[in-house]
Amino acid sequence: MIGIIDYGVGNLFSLRSSFAAIGAEAFVSGDPAELRKADRLILPGVGAFGDAARKLRDSGLDVFVKEQAASGKPLMGICLGMQLLFEKSYEYGEHEGLGLLKGQVVGMSGRLPADLKIPHMGWNALKLTKPAKLLENGSYVYFVHSFYAENCADSIAAITDYGIPITAAVEKDNIFGCQFHPEKSGNVGLAILKKFCEV
Repeated sequence: MIGIIDYGVGNLFSLRSSFAAIGAEAFVSGDPAELRKADRLILPGVGAFGDAARKLRDSGLDVFVKEQAASGKPLMGICLGMQLLFEKSYEYGEHEGLGLLKGQVVGMSGRLPADLKIPHMGWNALKLTKPAKLLENGSYVYFVHSFYAENCADSIAAITDYGIPITAAVEKDNIFGCQFHPEKSGNVGLAILKKFCEV
């Protein structure tokens, strides 16, 4: 059973629908006692890093997520949820993340070629940087973001090219992350979620 963590930020119900589409049981909850019953956890996220990190802390779910990750339970962060797995973000200031993965989240502004639009929005191919449990090299997935993770060599599993190499996915032990949205990536995204159900 998949527990989708509800801390007031995220694409909760489209994610639950995606799991239903692959025949996996998933539920949405902000209650640690309920979420502990899940075999696997999803940390979604849409919006600003600082606001999301504060909501996680205020709800006490930051401690819960760290506990569950340390226990070996599979955890997947999606979009902003993936960014929260890192040590810090420089999105409109400096904000502390969960610190489950080494690395920082930085803005695309000033780093991309000037002719490329921000946010990065649309379909891009994955290029694997190491053997990955959830991903296929060359798969096209859907991105919507203006910030990305860097200095994360020990966990990076795939990049995508958007003028510069952008961290697209991470895998380290029982921790997984997608900068893209698998729930918006058609059959490829459903296949990724299905593989997560099997790790």
